[in-house]
Amino acid sequence: MAISVSRLRQDIYRILDRALATGIPVEIIRKGRRLSIVPESRPSRLARLLPHPGTIVGDPDDLLRVDWSSEWRPFLGQEEEDRS
Repeated sequence: MAISVSRLRQDIYRILDRALATGIPVEIIRKGRRLSIVPESRPSRLARLLPHPGTIVGDPDDLLRVDWSSEWRPFLGQEEEDRS
């Protein structure tokens, strides 16, 4: 997306921060020509991950010791096939 110099002047800090955070270059149109502001390096993909509330944080081996017997339905998939 290309922006005008006036728009850049109005929101320069927000626009530059967004370019740094996403790694996406900013194109500016000045007197009919295009200029680009390009971050020196893109942020890593891991740095751009958003938090996901409700996810399990801890040792995955603890999941092996969870009692799932109340949730287990051994023939659930087969019952669905028999209905069709």
